[in-house]
Amino acid sequence: MAVTAPAVAVAVAAMGFAAAPATAAPAATASPAAAAAAPQLGGACTVADLGTRHPYIKNTEVSPTITHFKGWYVTEGTTGNHTVVTSTETVVTVSVDLSGGLDASFAVATLEAASAKLGLNLKVTYSSTSSESNTVAWSFEQPGYYGVYKGTKKVTGTYGSLNCNRSRQSDGSWALKWAEGPGNGSFTTYTTLEEGAVRCQDTVPAGSIMAKAQSLLDCGSPAAEAERPAGAVAATAKQEQEQGRPARPAAPTGGTAAGAPPALVSGAPAEPPRATAGGARAALDCQTQVYKIAVPGKPLSWGAPVLASDGVRLRPSTIFSAHLDHWRLCNVTETDGVIEATLWNWGNGGCATIAAPNAATERAVLMTATCAEDDLQRFFIYRDVPGSPKIGVQNKYTGSMMGHDRYTDGEFVRQYSSGRQDGTGTYSLDAV
Repeated sequence: MAVTAPAVAVAVAAMGFAAAPATAAPAATASPAAAAAAPQLGGACTVADLGTRHPYIKNTEVSPTITHFKGWYVTEGTTGNHTVVTSTETVVTVSVDLSGGLDASFAVATLEAASAKLGLNLKVTYSSTSSESNTVAWSFEQPGYYGVYKGTKKVTGTYGSLNCNRSRQSDGSWALKWAEGPGNGSFTTYTTLEEGAVRCQDTVPAGSIMAKAQSLLDCGSPAAEAERPAGAVAATAKQEQEQGRPARPAAPTGGTAAGAPPALVSGAPAEPPRATAGGARAALDCQTQVYKIAVPGKPLSWGAPVLASDGVRLRPSTIFSAHLDHWRLCNVTETDGVIEATLWNWGNGGCATIAAPNAATERAVLMTATCAEDDLQRFFIYRDVPGSPKIGVQNKYTGSMMGHDRYTDGEFVRQYSSGRQDGTGTYSLDAV
């Protein structure tokens, strides 16, 4: 297990001499054993993996970003400690796709995979660099024109989704492989914040946070070379352009607070919301075969609710089930061995769905609603090798896998962004 010092880089270029900038301590990275255990595109998977989903990083970009900045003059007789109030330049917010809250395990796993790939300590929980003016306390040993800053390395990229599915081999046999599934997207995160001060004449590494701050100084401009009192420097035209707003007169020292990041709402609702029809029933082309979606080797299977406000639960099949445990596959298509279908219930005449208000909610309950042309009612089915009825079920719109918390009569079937890693997201598609 690698143990490292906190990756906090403190710039030292504020001294009178051109000192070599400090660098961040190396970040803890995934061990070779952990990396080898991570699913790989085209690698082998098992039946228990049919109900799981994993991210893989397609590409990344790391760019130094200044979050707070202030030009500052230090004249003879004013050297020493200063507390500089900086202005907000850029706010970096951790996100996966458009989601601010990272309650979903798949979103966290995506950022962890990016951290391991880059070897950087990245923020893997929701956070944001400050959107308010910020202070930097610094000791200035020499007079000069300084850029006082806070900054970070902004990391953006795209990811793909790996799902377990059967694959035809060159010899005609079948095997389970990790294949690229739906659910590609983008992410943004950042490294530990760095603060410091830098002058035009200081030598700094190209592409570093300090170099980014130095570029904001507009070195060589009349403002940089002018003789003037110590203290804050009005933003130059170049700095105004970097900040994306028109040049303006100098503002007084001290900043005003911008709006804070929006409040986050997390957690699954205690009870499923009422499903709404959302229009006339869609005309479905359903297969004649009827199925039970059962827990492999056990009597409980998906049972649709009688009441629209209830959800799909694990139920035993009895003479009183009234066909609520019977499902048909409708409007079926198949791409690269993955079935896409609408799940129509014989008992209540509705289609399986995730209610729109809870589409982004981890552990949202699977429900039924009036059938409609809606990706919330479309599901991907990943299959075991021919001869086995075992499957994994994924909602097309949310990308989440279906599963249940525990095996018991009345337990809700829910969505899990990464699936159920204990195998409880693997079901059996049994023909009736």
